[in-house]
Amino acid sequence: MKKQRADKIHYFQPDWATDQPNLLAGFSTRHGGVSRAPYNSLNLGFGTEDLQAHVEGNRNTLCHAFDLQPHHLLTVKQVHGNQLLLIDEENLDLSHFLSLEADGIITNQVGFLIGVLVADCLPLLLHDPIHKIVAAVHIGWRGAATGLVGQTVAAMKSHFGCDPTQIQAAVGPGIAAHRYEVDRPVREAFRLGSGFWDHISHEVRLGYWHLDLALSCRLQLEQAGILPANTDQIKECTCCHPELFFSYRRDKGQTGRQLGFIGLR
Repeated sequence: MKKQRADKIHYFQPDWATDQPNLLAGFSTRHGGVSRAPYNSLNLGFGTEDLQAHVEGNRNTLCHAFDLQPHHLLTVKQVHGNQLLLIDEENLDLSHFLSLEADGIITNQVGFLIGVLVADCLPLLLHDPIHKIVAAVHIGWRGAATGLVGQTVAAMKSHFGCDPTQIQAAVGPGIAAHRYEVDRPVREAFRLGSGFWDHISHEVRLGYWHLDLALSCRLQLEQAGILPANTDQIKECTCCHPELFFSYRRDKGQTGRQLGFIGLR
């Protein structure tokens, strides 16, 4: 995955997106915006205590960099659940998207940029180049434990006829296992659900584990039928790289949000 620049925006672009001119996909960094510390500078999340005017300005800057109208950037109210929002030609009312509760968006519509906001959780992007379908999914430990990755792929199959072996995936920046310690309730959620707990956890002391969310995501992608060769991933940890990313855990909640985004031109 390569770091790119568009106007003021610095972002990481999946390798499979570089040769597709009708596709826009990437993961923003914290650079290129107007927000002040501790949200400096490209905070794209309204759910923070940053000034709304700054967040709106940052979103406008992002859209301008990619020649989009600001109202064509679509994000939702993420609630760490497993609800998916499907956008097709029948439900294009843009007036209420920010209030809709969901943790993933799937669309076949051209001219929109869908995205999920993160600051340690994983942003997952999916693209079917044959059927022209894109998805953006927010994967925290709850989403991983409930199998949200597989649910998204299944929705792409059932609604749009996607073949998982043709889907391209990109796992964006998130907190690495060595910085992500979890406790027994998290373990129980995985054991009652999915997410490959035995493969992604390592007990560091009694009742506490290091959790590898990125590995869980990759294993779930493979389980859903997506080929490992079609999956790209950012290796940098959000918690370890304050010069690049916001991190909720590192900054004790006083931080901004970066965006995993994808759209059809």
